[in-house]
Amino acid sequence: MLKTLELLDKSPIVKSYEILDFKKGRDFYYLKIKAILINDTVLHIREYVSPDDSSYSYNWVDGDGNLICRWDNAPHYKHIKTFPHHKHTKNGVKESFETTLQDVLTVIEKEVTT
Repeated sequence: MLKTLELLDKSPIVKSYEILDFKKGRDFYYLKIKAILINDTVLHIREYVSPDDSSYSYNWVDGDGNLICRWDNAPHYKHIKTFPHHKHTKNGVKESFETTLQDVLTVIEKEVTT
């Protein structure tokens, strides 16, 4: 969890963020964050991490809540080469090599600073 917050704190594209939910057990954590980016788009972050399992969803939307891109590892697109990792775009579901918040922030930074 601390790594996630450090990434947000250090990112030049994150204007602010709010922790919406946090749960921690002996060997797991669940984190839900809403991050406002410098171009006033929003990145919704959800991470669940345990020794046996992890899941994520990074949902990037415009100011009106319209999808720009969502990266996640829900196991429902078995035909995708990077299964279970995939991304939802305006043009459909595609393979995704971006599997961490750092990866996603790097992609978004390239988009918002060019």
